[in-house]
Amino acid sequence: MPKITSRAKRLRIYIGESDRCQGKPLFQAIVETAKSFDIAGATVFRGLMGYGAHSRIHTAKIIDLSSDLPILVEIIDSEEYIEKLLPYLDEVVQEGLVTVDDIEVIKYGNKPLARV
Repeated sequence: MPKITSRAKRLRIYIGESDRCQGKPLFQAIVETAKSFDIAGATVFRGLMGYGAHSRIHTAKIIDLSSDLPILVEIIDSEEYIEKLLPYLDEVVQEGLVTVDDIEVIKYGNKPLARV
């Protein structure tokens, strides 16, 4: 199987499930905006448990089912495309954490990498 390696940036956005943007879930708004910016891809992860700035533990236990579970939006693309999205995040993320780090991408398969 062919293997392609390259350097890229990983953008991680840590928010809450109840965070909203113009009436829709914030994670959905971020993914839709990333798509409209032609960013290579995005994935949303829903956390089982976590806490943040307010030190309140949010959990998915059935006994105390939280309506504000942790959400992680992860986006990987070139630095140029990640930089395009950051001003949008400044506007819409009211409370959360954003990290950007350098990564090495290893892609398996026959399709070439778009930009990454």
